[in-house]
Amino acid sequence: MPKARILVWLQLNENAIRRTPLWLVTTEDHYSTIPQFAVDAYHLNQTIGCTIPPDRGLELAIPASDKHYTARILERRDLSEDLWVIRVDPGGPFQFKAGQYATLGVDHGDKRIERAYSIVSSPYEEGLEFFIELVPQGELTPHLYKLQKDDTLLCRKISKGRFTLDVKSGRTRHLLLATVTGIAPFVSYARTLYRDWKTGGNPMPGDHQLYCLLGASRSWEFGYREELERIAAEAPWFKFMTTISRPWEDAAWKGETGRVDDLVRKYTDHWGLRPETTTAYLCGHPTMCENGQGILTRAGWQKGSMFEELYFIPGKEVASA
Repeated sequence: MPKARILVWLQLNENAIRRTPLWLVTTEDHYSTIPQFAVDAYHLNQTIGCTIPPDRGLELAIPASDKHYTARILERRDLSEDLWVIRVDPGGPFQFKAGQYATLGVDHGDKRIERAYSIVSSPYEEGLEFFIELVPQGELTPHLYKLQKDDTLLCRKISKGRFTLDVKSGRTRHLLLATVTGIAPFVSYARTLYRDWKTGGNPMPGDHQLYCLLGASRSWEFGYREELERIAAEAPWFKFMTTISRPWEDAAWKGETGRVDDLVRKYTDHWGLRPETTTAYLCGHPTMCENGQGILTRAGWQKGSMFEELYFIPGKEVASA
């Protein structure tokens, strides 16, 4: 893994300076390894000097204010009492790939609270869009839930995540399994490929085809159903199906019923998906991801052709939503 040396000069007293070498990994891997003493050193007014390869950007041991933008909410759309969509001006340049996430946060008292949220929007769009579920006993989402248009929050300047579309394995079919807010990275995939397809001049989507199965308890939890159905009706490379698991609470629903993992075999067969040509992506509730991977494994999918992104661990705050 590429490294760069970082030299921190810590002013011990008027005459003594200790020079301490550190190292950081590249932002290609989206995180840095910084010993705690280096973080402490910053608060003692040290000077940071470094040698950085000119073709690589690195995250330094710099103050938190320099790692974050002050983002502003441009728009808010509420779907239910615990689901909402926000579009955010990140507050500065923000580069990402479809499927990656941003780290949002707030300062509450003397504590900074941050969580990762998958980006719904395409890299082609202005602003960042997020689909969020309220966790009543969570540490961050109750604070985010209070924010309205023009309110501000923190946004780290660097996108993260490897849950991007597999275009290197040679598999050209992509099975997308999601629950509720887990649709976020898949909307980003679809918007990005739709833009490439409509404008031309880009090799994508090429031979790549997307097959998406989205589940929720009730139909009003589908934040992007209409948009994805429109894309599916127009684009030959995109198939989309929704299912609800509590039809007795949604009498008007006339579509598919059952949990996503109940329907995986049905739709892999219906769409003619095979392990040797299909990469699977599972995003959302950890039970769906676990069960879905088990079903796909028994059907012949190998570990290297399945990717998951869990959105919460039972009993804990949303981890990546």
